[in-house]
Amino acid sequence: MTPTTAARTIGQLRETGYRPVSVKDELRRNVIDRLQKKTPLFPGMTGYEDTVIPEIINGILSRHDILFLGLRGQAKTRMIRMLPGLLDEWIPVLADCEIPDEPLAPRLAMGKRIVAEQGDEALIRWMHRDERFHEKLATPDVTIADLIGEIDLVRHAQGKFLSDESTMHFGLIPRTNRGIFAMNELPDLAPKIQVGLFNVLEERDVQIRGYPIKLDLDLSMVFSANPEDYTNRGRIVTPLKDRIGSVIRTHYPLHTRDAIKITQDNAWLRRAGGAAVNIPPFMLEVLEEFVRQARSSPHINQASGVSVRCSITNAENLVSNAERRAILCGEQDIVARMDDLAFVKPSSRGKIELMLAEGDTAEDKLIHSVVGEAIKTVFSKLADPSDFEDVIDEFKGGLTMEVGDDVSTATMVANFGLVKGLRPAIDKLCKTLKLGNSDGMVASVGEFLLEALYVNNRLSKAAVKGKQFFRK
Repeated sequence: MTPTTAARTIGQLRETGYRPVSVKDELRRNVIDRLQKKTPLFPGMTGYEDTVIPEIINGILSRHDILFLGLRGQAKTRMIRMLPGLLDEWIPVLADCEIPDEPLAPRLAMGKRIVAEQGDEALIRWMHRDERFHEKLATPDVTIADLIGEIDLVRHAQGKFLSDESTMHFGLIPRTNRGIFAMNELPDLAPKIQVGLFNVLEERDVQIRGYPIKLDLDLSMVFSANPEDYTNRGRIVTPLKDRIGSVIRTHYPLHTRDAIKITQDNAWLRRAGGAAVNIPPFMLEVLEEFVRQARSSPHINQASGVSVRCSITNAENLVSNAERRAILCGEQDIVARMDDLAFVKPSSRGKIELMLAEGDTAEDKLIHSVVGEAIKTVFSKLADPSDFEDVIDEFKGGLTMEVGDDVSTATMVANFGLVKGLRPAIDKLCKTLKLGNSDGMVASVGEFLLEALYVNNRLSKAAVKGKQFFRK
């Protein structure tokens, strides 16, 4: 049924054969339907197919309230915001009720009063699933009034009893009745407010200023949190965790191919209005290896984590610098290369948390070091530095080669031809990587080779008057 063809009153709705169903049963039914039809439940979620998503499905099939527990940048909020897509597109609710309520089986006193007074003539409206999802970021200043409600003194002054729900000014949770309520960063919620969620989760009733008010709410509750040992901001109180049906642990990508796909799907790499930037696969692999190494570095706070957003913003800065170089040099064949990695520092700052602060430049030094280790690891999968001794020998006689993001592709390729054995080595590496031999690709692969020899201590790199040179 849709708003254009559906019933407008309870009587008309009853004639359609409509049967009320709870939110959790609705989610369960729709999940079963998608599983039977082999329809993806969380399209675009890469790397969770065999780990996180089956646990979410089981939680929904069990009609559980769910807590997503994981470090930053693990798509917790993204998955929460995809849950409303598992609801029915449209549902009927009482039109004149302050809180959305089921027309044929109202659960709240105000809804029951409307049905008792108006009967089958009571009006209904059709609510889209987008209206049935409310999200709140937990902060220390959130109050019970924000979430559950407060006594409306004006209504009380009109002669209504404090124990009557009609005296309440309702908070966000009651207003999400017949929907999904999400609370992000649950540990940031003050413990006394977390205690206030106990009855909402289990008994579905609340107390306002000591007066018990029955709110038989029909909703699914979802939370997100970082692990309890993440900084000292707060913890989830134990009784609240006990009332959450399923706690689902998220994780960072387990495989490099998944991490690269996530970056390609989410980063702004295809720029409108300009020439396309070609990113060789080894460059993307270096970016992901950088993040992987950062997640295991003893110098970085692993309780904080290194977000997937680090890979995404680094890839965007990589493309931007290649784009800038092409504009300045007047080039059309734009290929990202090692020089562009120097500009991942701005996009990495703030996304890694050092264990010990050692001055303003400590973060940049660590980023530079980890990038070097990433290049070494990626290159080791392709070749052995000892295979290029003839190229290394050419630099022993005092030969230097200028590199940098301001050096044009044509200049770079021409310089490669001046070093005996270098161009054949580059062509062989291009063939191994199946990348072709355009000038842009040759410049990228050639610099990758020289940089790999540098991080393996087979060449050195010197900075002279703002320019960089490879030498022995």
